Amino acid sequence: MYAERASRLAGAVVWTNTPTGDGPGRVLPDGCMDLLWYEGRLLVAGPDTRAHVTEGVPGTWAGVRFHPGTAPALLGVPAEALRDRRVDLTDLWPATRARRLAARVNAAPDPATGLEEAALSRAAETGPPDPLPGRIVAALDAGRPVAATADALGITARTLHRHCLAAFGYGPKTLARVLRLQRALALAREGTPLAETAARTGFADQAHLTRDVRELAGLPPAELLGGRRASSGSLRSQADGANRSTPWPSGSPTTA
Repeated sequence: MYAERASRLAGAVVWTNTPTGDGPGRVLPDGCMDLLWYEGRLLVAGPDTRAHVTEGVPGTWAGVRFHPGTAPALLGVPAEALRDRRVDLTDLWPATRARRLAARVNAAPDPATGLEEAALSRAAETGPPDPLPGRIVAALDAGRPVAATADALGITARTLHRHCLAAFGYGPKTLARVLRLQRALALAREGTPLAETAARTGFADQAHLTRDVRELAGLPPAELLGGRRASSGSLRSQADGANRSTPWPSGSPTTA
């Protein structure tokens, strides 16, 4: 069972998940990174470029999913170093520091609250976030081309690429594809016909949408969402987004 809530840390989400054993989970890329807790351990899930398939490990997981581009400053590690990886926090921080934080989270009323408090404390130490990653996300999520995004931000395309690697783990073209995938899936889950979804989210056509979903998520739209095609050509999720990923979450999860 998966549950989430908005965090007191701007843009972040606090979640818990107890796998139900009803099949593998599929964690979709969305530019986010997570700080995870499982059986007393702290781990970090880096940004994904492809769906991460999980098998379901018994026990409860908890996490804080950071808004795209914000986790590297809090963790002190560039996102590029964690791309498509799940690592123990002790591999990123000095062991004593990581264990001290784990002890603090374990002493909290519940792990999710402990993780949120740790994230808030770390944010207070690092100061206000760099506004540039948020501006990059806003521009690309609005469908603005990469070159136009760089121009609007007053930087070169090469500088934009460098910032994206550090903040998101991959370049702006990949980030734009990931954000477009999320926009398309959100519309499809609401029942928007695929052809209309493709047109509204910047795909050339429905076939282009299907190819991109298959490449990034590992499944065609109908199978990914667990829905069925209605006579109108729409897709509806059987669980209305309630089915979530099992272990090692990062990104927007769904159950395949």
